[in-house]
Amino acid sequence: MAFAVDRIDHIVINTPDVDITADWYVRVLGMHRETYRGDRTALVFGSQKFNVRPTGAPNWVTAEVDAPGSLDLCFIAEVAPEEIAAHLAAVGVEVIEGPTSRTGALGGMTSYYCRDPDGNLIEISSYSGG
Repeated sequence: MAFAVDRIDHIVINTPDVDITADWYVRVLGMHRETYRGDRTALVFGSQKFNVRPTGAPNWVTAEVDAPGSLDLCFIAEVAPEEIAAHLAAVGVEVIEGPTSRTGALGGMTSYYCRDPDGNLIEISSYSGG
């Protein structure tokens, strides 16, 4: 092979309502909302970002199936698993599974699962106590 990829730069989330989706990620996961290229929305965290694409947006190349709610995403939080549970409860997010032991890219972790406003499965995990 001539090259190997190094990392993911960004992911695009398709949604029928950019504001509702962006507000959820800011409120629940602490992402920072930015506007780019005039009117597009990005959610920035660490050295990555999500671009938030309105379903059916013209002039925006996307996956063949433009469907909200088709992502399974795992995020790592640098806190104890109990802090994840407490935060989700405090912001009114229903945990649909967890705490549960999982294996991530770096080994054992403790995970909690919930859904964003579009129905995407969101896993929030901690390697401490995993």
